[in-house]
Amino acid sequence: MQDVVVIEDAAAAAASLDPLRASLLRELATPSSAAGLAARVGLPRQKVNYHLRSLEDHGLVELVEERRKGNVMERIVQATAAAYVISPVALAAVEPDPARFRDRFSAYWLLALASRMVHEVGRLLVGAAASQEQLATYAVDGEITFASAASRAAFAEELGAEVARLAAKYHDAQAPGGRKHRLVVALHPSLKEPSLQAPGRKETSLKEAKDSASATEPHQEIQP
Repeated sequence: MQDVVVIEDAAAAAASLDPLRASLLRELATPSSAAGLAARVGLPRQKVNYHLRSLEDHGLVELVEERRKGNVMERIVQATAAAYVISPVALAAVEPDPARFRDRFSAYWLLALASRMVHEVGRLLVGAAASQEQLATYAVDGEITFASAASRAAFAEELGAEVARLAAKYHDAQAPGGRKHRLVVALHPSLKEPSLQAPGRKETSLKEAKDSASATEPHQEIQP
């Protein structure tokens, strides 16, 4: 079982999004037979077996072993991954294209970049698994609380300058055997937890959020 599998096939994505089949995938974090799974989820074995066959056809479930139980050969299956991510390639007709935006302050461009990352890293993981090699990646995740829009703008400016300095230091387009690497730096507000909302305070409307953002959002670019 892999840690994460990126789903690129539209039919497989639809299968994984079906509530019943999604619950079966969750249960199949540990190997089980159709009969054992049916007992856990409270459904007829024939119905569970039908859905398992479909999940197996889409590569979301795999056969682990076969055990003889009386006159019957019992199939033991398991989910192919602990978690699944649906690639934008599964909706290729409406897949976001980062080249269409290129606006550093656009949330839509940020989503397009994130979608491209899911697509590319998913493909790289498949190739790395096939060649039994370790995929070299690096990520940073954290939270920063800014006192004001001005401090956020100053941080963005310094971050952009530092990234540009490091890129200029290590970038070598002429290096024999050199390999390009994708670099994405993102900054966005953290989601507010419902429990943190002040008593009696109404949820901010979309219009109010847009008005607030336009009044406070800095307009200097992060230089690449």
